[in-house]
Amino acid sequence: MITYDFEEAGEPLYIFLYKSIKKDILSGKLRPHEKLPSKRTFARNNGISTITIQNAYDQLISEGYIYTVPKKGYYVSSLDKMVHQDLKAKVNYNIRIPSDEDYEFDLSSNRINPDNFPFSIWNRLSREIMNDRKEDLMKISPTAGVRELREAIASHLKSFRGMLVDPDQIMIGSGTEYFYGLIVQLLGRDKVYVIENPGYRKLEKIYRKQDIESRFASLDEKGVTVDELEKSGAEVAHICPNHHFPTGITMPASRRYEILSWANSDEGRYIIEDDYDSEFRITGKPIPPLFSIDACEKVIYINTFSKTLSPTIRVSYMVLPVHLANLFYRTMSFYACTVSNFEQYTLYKFISDGYLEKHINRMRLYYLRKRKRIMDIISMSGLSDRCSMIENDSGLHFLIKIDTGRKDSSIKRKLKEHGIKLNALSEYYFTGEGEQHFFIVNYSNLDEEKLKGALKAAAEINWSQR
Repeated sequence: MITYDFEEAGEPLYIFLYKSIKKDILSGKLRPHEKLPSKRTFARNNGISTITIQNAYDQLISEGYIYTVPKKGYYVSSLDKMVHQDLKAKVNYNIRIPSDEDYEFDLSSNRINPDNFPFSIWNRLSREIMNDRKEDLMKISPTAGVRELREAIASHLKSFRGMLVDPDQIMIGSGTEYFYGLIVQLLGRDKVYVIENPGYRKLEKIYRKQDIESRFASLDEKGVTVDELEKSGAEVAHICPNHHFPTGITMPASRRYEILSWANSDEGRYIIEDDYDSEFRITGKPIPPLFSIDACEKVIYINTFSKTLSPTIRVSYMVLPVHLANLFYRTMSFYACTVSNFEQYTLYKFISDGYLEKHINRMRLYYLRKRKRIMDIISMSGLSDRCSMIENDSGLHFLIKIDTGRKDSSIKRKLKEHGIKLNALSEYYFTGEGEQHFFIVNYSNLDEEKLKGALKAAAEINWSQR
């Protein structure tokens, strides 16, 4: 006879009974194929209802611990092939997760200072959305994202980037990496893609994982050239004309028209314009993107709010030419939007109420002043006699050139010994050795006191040694 002390339950009786029987089965107290009491017998012996017994038995059956034989009753299952985990045990499978090395001074980090995020405004707008748009928040978002956000982005692009865009050309997604995969499916895996050299190394890895053949096009002082595009034999050019990473080059208007002519010379050619941080042009207005001067529907425009707001918001958008937008809706509209409605509606409100424009204007002034302070610190440091800064008009990073006889790999090792991380331009070349002695300083979240400490430590290095 099976009995349990239900006065110790402290939870619904059927849960307590289910756990008690399960424990006895796992411990071997109840053996495989042993018959369990009928519901009435069990209820009578333990002073509980048959409903409680039924609920406990049903849960045990659903998990495979017991089984029924029609007209005969309930039996304990054989657990030979069942994996049991003790939930009280501590699990550690020693899974190897790559981690970034820890540096005292990281001069190339692309993080954003959390003090600059408009938390109070975002919090207030988020509460308003949750109070006023409850029904909309619970609806399934359209594949391209909620209409209101796409309309707000279209308005922003018109006033800020000189782009006339139908909201239905805009696709909302969680990060630009998501769009790279969509574009591959949209244009086809049989096309050859070209990436700027030097360029964004993660991009090549993403295309490789998509089974895409990537080739590389070198740059001159104006950016990627038509000769390099032709030499590569590629059909899709992935470029950053407004502020190239990592060189910082801004492509002039004359070169932009040359690149568009290259795309227009063949029906199957396209340009992916990655406009990731063009909002932060230090002097003058942002330069109009390629998309705005494209008359032949050859440019796919991609941008993100990672730089303007925060990388952790993970909201990006893609603007497709009209014929590709139609192709997307016709063949790929089964995809769900990857951004939650909560973020989409809050961002829509943030843009439409004018807060995004105010934030960008405030941050442009902030970064202009911070950039000057960072450059002043470098120019007055003990490294100034062998360090020159390469100016550019936009973005949140610039290059410095160190006068040294050492190779970049040697410089990085010596800096690492002093707790300093400084990425070399040569690390971003896919082919060739790359230009030596150029290094990337990202100042968006660079602590000025730590920079002084890093420069003081760097000045102690013997830079003449090879």
